[in-house]
Amino acid sequence: MDICSGKCINREKVEKTLLSLPETEKVGLMADIFKALSDPSRLKIVLALACREHCVCDIAVICGQTDSAVSHQLRILRTLKIVKNRREGKIIYYSLSDDHVRTLIKMSLDHINH
Repeated sequence: MDICSGKCINREKVEKTLLSLPETEKVGLMADIFKALSDPSRLKIVLALACREHCVCDIAVICGQTDSAVSHQLRILRTLKIVKNRREGKIIYYSLSDDHVRTLIKMSLDHINH
């Protein structure tokens, strides 16, 4: 079984760990990011944007979805600051928000390939 055979709490370790954990609000925000990335459609969008920036039309082709569906997913990702956008004339281009997102994606791929 995956449980201790007896109750043996190491109070010193527990206290140190509790002090090192982020605030409950931050844990919730972290969970929101993982929830967003757990959706295959959104994850595929993020993987595409990890390669290079794209407009909604490009992403729709890459993901095999409608522009409207991609736009909806991008709105969620943008709200969570996973992606950002920039306007060039009439076209809006999307890219990953920062290198932290890129690192998170790379680490996930490294983990499953290990």
